[in-house]
Amino acid sequence: MSHSAVSPSARPRGFRPSWLSPKVLRTEVLGGLVVALALIPEAISFSIIAGVDPAIGLFASFTMAVTISVVGGRPAMISAATGAVALVIAPLNREHGFGYMVAAVILAGVFQIALGALGVARLMRFIPRSVMVGFVNSLAILVFIAQVPELRNVPWAVYPLLAAGLALLVLFPRITTAVPAPLVAIAALTVITVAAGIAVPTVGDKGALPSSLPVPGLPDVPFTLDTLITIAPYAFAMALVGLMESLMTAKLVDEITDTPSSKTRESVGQGVANIVTGFLGGMGGCAMIGQTMINVKVSGARTRLSTFLAGVFLMVLCIVFGPVVSDIPMAALVAVMVMVCFATFDWHSVAPATLRRMPAGEITVMVLTVVCVVATHNLAVGVVAGSVTAVVVFAKRVATLADVTAVTDPHGGRVVYTVTGELFFAFSNELVGRFDYAGDPAEVVIDLSAAHIWDASSVAALDAIEHRYAQRGKSVRITGLNEPSARLHRTLSGELAATG
Repeated sequence: MSHSAVSPSARPRGFRPSWLSPKVLRTEVLGGLVVALALIPEAISFSIIAGVDPAIGLFASFTMAVTISVVGGRPAMISAATGAVALVIAPLNREHGFGYMVAAVILAGVFQIALGALGVARLMRFIPRSVMVGFVNSLAILVFIAQVPELRNVPWAVYPLLAAGLALLVLFPRITTAVPAPLVAIAALTVITVAAGIAVPTVGDKGALPSSLPVPGLPDVPFTLDTLITIAPYAFAMALVGLMESLMTAKLVDEITDTPSSKTRESVGQGVANIVTGFLGGMGGCAMIGQTMINVKVSGARTRLSTFLAGVFLMVLCIVFGPVVSDIPMAALVAVMVMVCFATFDWHSVAPATLRRMPAGEITVMVLTVVCVVATHNLAVGVVAGSVTAVVVFAKRVATLADVTAVTDPHGGRVVYTVTGELFFAFSNELVGRFDYAGDPAEVVIDLSAAHIWDASSVAALDAIEHRYAQRGKSVRITGLNEPSARLHRTLSGELAATG
């Protein structure tokens, strides 16, 4: 059943939101709880990357999740402190201090609102499927790589605990789906380790949990032009990285849930969430693919309630149940994240049958996206590199479809060149070389009724062809232009430097 919005006038008397039904409410509540548990060690780890106190990352995850649940455009998507954002702002915090970092988070939110209002979300339709698949697969790999340090130089008991957690995650859903398997695995392994007194790394080993709610305030920086110049590059980079990761994740959730979302509202919502987070002393963030997959794919959550509760439960767990949460073995959370990696990775994309049928260019784009993201740990780098490569592959493929054929009049007084295909920069140089300037008769006709002119390079090529024939005393007549091509040709012909 779709959770799409219904206008107030169309709602029957006594209408209530779908999440108030007992079954959906249970799913949303349990999904939010599982996500909150998984957020704690992640937020602490990202705080360490950014060089701030663990409480700063936890505050950011709380405020991002709660705010985006109200203002975001993609229900059930989880936003919190992320590694991508931490990597961007870490140098600013290291070189100028915490106050400058918080100011950059607020400015990044302003940039995101501006970019959202300018329609940057519409650019998502230009990201090809091969880049999207590469994005998903690289995220799965990155999430898995992030778990590896938790399995190095640890007591031997971690490994059987991890195996037990994976077994529970695989087998428990076959018994019942009433309770999320991750919640069962986390609870069971915690009880086992505490009851048996097994000494293994726990959430508490990651850092101290906060004991109070964040307090609003202004960043401790001088409000001068120099400060703005210092933080602006970091803020803009954070805005772009955050939006790209959030919009790509939203698009993925759209496909998983088969429901639409407002990418523009999500862009603006991310900005609002970062501004709120900054004024509450958080490190900022964006959408989280791992926690979103736990919420949507593993727990089956579909509404804003799960996102809201993930943030609320996070603070409740830290402040009220801090000692209990601190005892959760990291092995349990690693097991959950490993299963998330397995569920997120698009195994069909690397199946031999798929690779045999897929064009080489599509495979290249997918692999390049994965390699760039994994190598740099920067999703924006991979998506941009993949998209640019996809454009080059597409241009090359389309250019090869263009062709030129010549038919000479039997009496030898005229030759007709028929040009077919899409004429743009990738074919313009070859187009100039497809004519027999010396051997053709005095009258040359170029028939473009089966072609389309797309850019100035093609107009310049046609001018160059006319110029070469004119140098030999021969006339050229261009025919068959469709209206858009004729308009472009009239506007630019003669205005571009002809090449001889």
